[in-house]
Amino acid sequence: MGRLTRMSQHALSGWRSAVGEPIAARLSLWTPLRRDTARAVVGAAFFLAAATYVAKTVIAAVRAERR
Repeated sequence: MGRLTRMSQHALSGWRSAVGEPIAARLSLWTPLRRDTARAVVGAAFFLAAATYVAKTVIAAVRAERR
């Protein structure tokens, strides 16, 4: 298992694990992905969503400060 796969899987912790595990299980059934790879894909999606949220929040704060 590669470093990126492990890192993506670690994004599924806490409530994200409760939500992401069933999604990864179904994803591995519907696609040719193995379960650990599907779990990594779901974890990466949660990570990207969180990073996007933080980036938008920082951009909004900087724009508000400039006014």
